[in-house]
Amino acid sequence: MRNQQKIEECKQVVWDYYQSYKRQLPWRPPQLTIQKNGDLDDYSIFISEVMLQQTQVSRVRIKYPSFIKSFPSFDMLSKAPLRDVLSEWHGMGYNRRAKFLKQTAEVVVEKYKGKLPKDISHLEELPGIGPATACSIATFVHNTFELFIETNIRRVMIYHFFPNKNDVTDGQIIPFIEKVVDHNNPREWYYALMDYGAWLSKVVPNPNRRSKHYSKQSRFEGSNRQIRGEILKTLLTNGTIQKESVSKLFSYEKSRLQSIFDELVSEKMIFQNNKSYFLK
Repeated sequence: MRNQQKIEECKQVVWDYYQSYKRQLPWRPPQLTIQKNGDLDDYSIFISEVMLQQTQVSRVRIKYPSFIKSFPSFDMLSKAPLRDVLSEWHGMGYNRRAKFLKQTAEVVVEKYKGKLPKDISHLEELPGIGPATACSIATFVHNTFELFIETNIRRVMIYHFFPNKNDVTDGQIIPFIEKVVDHNNPREWYYALMDYGAWLSKVVPNPNRRSKHYSKQSRFEGSNRQIRGEILKTLLTNGTIQKESVSKLFSYEKSRLQSIFDELVSEKMIFQNNKSYFLK
């Protein structure tokens, strides 16, 4: 009985907050038109969900419109040179996501005739799309309930249902997500959960610190991620990097730099010949 009361209270609080303070985002209605069958544009949702992986909404809100303008469809993205996609992506971090976007567009055009598959298992097979992203894409495109957890949803669940517990697992959270969801309009309900969760992060000590899955993001300064970004930025600016100039351009230990260049080449983020590194 007590749990049911908490569930109803949580629903009310979330909906009340959302009705007054919902975020106007370009990948949501009314900015994105709901089609006659109730779907949203699958390409727009796909781009926004991949962008939102490990990136704050404020940054995605800025980058998303220009990316969509440059590459307005799976077909256009699939045909674009990777260097152009990386250039448009610049500033978002985790540049492999840009490559995953292009790879997925190629698969969608070649295998699915330019439309994302509806089946979750098929979505998960696409480059860079894990279970949570697959479920969020399906929910937002088709307005059908798929269970997924992201940082704002986790924050709401821990705050409301585990106020005095530490090491809360996602397995413990899942039953509460299933109980609070609005099955008549899961798309809007997830929007509400995430908007409320984003607000909670500003007004209470972060409940996610009490999640068993919580970990601080590793330091960016001096990290391999930073070096990778510097290499790609230099290639986008100059077109090529002469191998003999690597140690002059980047003030990092030689073997570490070589390892990162080799990693980028193996991932086909960049390419090389006998004398230089370059983008395609």
